[in-house]
Amino acid sequence: MLEGKVVAVTGAGRGVGREIALLCAKHGAAVVINDPGVGGGGEGGDAGPAQETANDIIAAGGKAIANLASVADPAGAASIIEDAVKTFGRIDAVVNNAGILRDTIWHKMSHEDWRAVIDVHLNGTFNVSKAATPYFREQQSGSFIHFTSTSGLIGNIGQANYSAAKLGIVGLSQSIALDMARAGVRSNCIAPFAWSRMTASIPAETPEQKERVERLKTMSADKIAPLVVYLASDASKDVSNQIFSVRKNEIVLYNKPRPIRSMTKVEGWTPESIADELIPAFKPSFARADEVSAHVFPYDPI
Repeated sequence: MLEGKVVAVTGAGRGVGREIALLCAKHGAAVVINDPGVGGGGEGGDAGPAQETANDIIAAGGKAIANLASVADPAGAASIIEDAVKTFGRIDAVVNNAGILRDTIWHKMSHEDWRAVIDVHLNGTFNVSKAATPYFREQQSGSFIHFTSTSGLIGNIGQANYSAAKLGIVGLSQSIALDMARAGVRSNCIAPFAWSRMTASIPAETPEQKERVERLKTMSADKIAPLVVYLASDASKDVSNQIFSVRKNEIVLYNKPRPIRSMTKVEGWTPESIADELIPAFKPSFARADEVSAHVFPYDPI
């Protein structure tokens, strides 16, 4: 499905990103494997993961190069796209998968923990996408595939930085989709459920937590890759401005936030009338507003 295409995948040295890169190459794409090889919190660096993924693709008869830049650095992000064009002649799809975690409960979160996660996830997605945009506009085609998270879509304990970045990516993707539609460029998000280095930090102390982790371990990273290949291909030319999720063998389409209840008071609202009339009328709808968290994703694989 990707014969003749050039795809850049960030965070492609390990986990979900590696599986995406391997399947893109299997479907005929030349792949730029971006990964600086940092630790889970963004520390250190290692050329090994990116180069190993590239070598595995080449050994299987595919085309790939390694890029070790940090997506948080605008110049580094630009080098990912420049390497694609310089080596393979074009860029057709960008997969913004790179990420780190600095999980901590909200009242203990430092400015550095906040900044580091926002820089990689949200600013990194902006930087790489921005670098690819002139090429997409010139060729009047291209696909942005951004990785969001249910932590952003419904919230999560101890992940205020990550949740904010991931929901920010959704807003970014939706605006890119609207701005770039006239150029034939599409932009979509995927919220993955997969066991990887990023999810291995989930606590597993209580019996319930251990059971949840065991379920997550059955959701292998390779299950995410087919949807990415599809969204990078010409077969998805009419699919844009959407939010998907992949959980084992299940693919979910999210709706967008929308009004579920409204009330008008002709003479206007006061704080007292809000307390006495509006909130009692709205309360039955509060459950509907939370139903995605409570019912659609109970963290059980299907």
